[in-house]
Amino acid sequence: MSDALQPRMAVTADRSIDSKTFWRLIPIILVSLVVNQLDKVNVAFAKLQMAPDIQLSNTAFGLGAGIFFIGYCLFEVPSNMLLHRIGARVWITRILVTWGLLSAATMFVTGPGSFYLVRFLLGVAEAGFAPGIMLYVCQWFPARTRGRIIAIFMTALPISGVIGSPLSAWLMTAVPSVLPLRGWQWMFFCEGLPAVLCGLAFWRLVPNRIDDAAWLTQEEKTALQAEIGTVSQHSGSFAAGLSDARVWLLCLIYFCFVAALYGVSFWLPTLIKALGYANLRDIGAMTAIPYAAAVIAMLTLAWHSDRTGERRKHLAAAALAGAASLVASVALRAHPTGSFIALTLAMAGIVSTVPLFWNLPTAFLKGATAATGFALITSIGNLSGFVAPFLVGVVTDATGSTASGMYALAAAAVVGLGLVFAVPGRLVEGQR
Repeated sequence: MSDALQPRMAVTADRSIDSKTFWRLIPIILVSLVVNQLDKVNVAFAKLQMAPDIQLSNTAFGLGAGIFFIGYCLFEVPSNMLLHRIGARVWITRILVTWGLLSAATMFVTGPGSFYLVRFLLGVAEAGFAPGIMLYVCQWFPARTRGRIIAIFMTALPISGVIGSPLSAWLMTAVPSVLPLRGWQWMFFCEGLPAVLCGLAFWRLVPNRIDDAAWLTQEEKTALQAEIGTVSQHSGSFAAGLSDARVWLLCLIYFCFVAALYGVSFWLPTLIKALGYANLRDIGAMTAIPYAAAVIAMLTLAWHSDRTGERRKHLAAAALAGAASLVASVALRAHPTGSFIALTLAMAGIVSTVPLFWNLPTAFLKGATAATGFALITSIGNLSGFVAPFLVGVVTDATGSTASGMYALAAAAVVGLGLVFAVPGRLVEGQR
């Protein structure tokens, strides 16, 4: 066999392994992530009916929406450490089942206190899911495809908005009030149980390691392990993930971007209602449009980032576009169509920062260090999921407008943009 043919055959083999692995793992992961993100979409819609039913002020809703992330943060690192030791199959199944049951249990809240309690417990149950999935994906997909893979499964956030927004609005208005349950209660019940089903599917379909993949030949397993670089279960250390200054820098960056993301997404139906849409189904349909734009933006930017091997500028561009458009959406509120277009562009940019961000830590964190580092980044970053919705709620109650809150969220995205360039380019650039 000529030397000239060997690289071509290697590329063909790589693509064959990539394709098999993709179709065996990504569909169930993507569906689970979409179901996961419904928790964020449905509570934003529930506010429109639930708030008057159980006497929730804007401040109380913001606190309840955000307190989820307190439980999430406290248990994120321990959860990911257990996943690293026990294996993804068992631990992610446990996460999916328990959070599905607690999400459905939100239908029973009767006031601010019970709302806070269920949201906190839901955060505890869900802790470790996102970084656990990230760690798992890094064990199966090499750096040359990782940006696209991360972007594909992170389309779960906008896809859940596209599906969940009209679905939540429909469930809240079409399902009859019986037993005697209101529309928002049926919505929580119907959108919580799919997580339990995903947990059972994850248990049956997802292997822990490459060696357990029945769909790959032994030669393919060896080739995939060689390209990724076999990472021992005990390589690195959990302590190293906590003491690495680069990890803490990434925590700050992620905090800023997630603040903008959750600050906008938790309040998106309310922002659209303020543009003059009163009917719940109309609000549901309009809310789906910014999320649909985000899917296109995420995949396009991720594809171009993988193609060029450039990471930081793509991330910075998404953050800048999101922040500028968010400011424009406020400035154009006297012109609802222009404000809605700007809000759509803001969501496209802000949502795109999340998959683009994860190209940074996955480039240089490995093994146990990655397990701790990913969990720490997610937990510290997600503290902004508590701060941002609560801040917007307080500002809205105090001023009667969400404008100042949106300016603060745009500022957070700009700060994150600046910090991106403090990450050494040699660590993250050129991986194709």
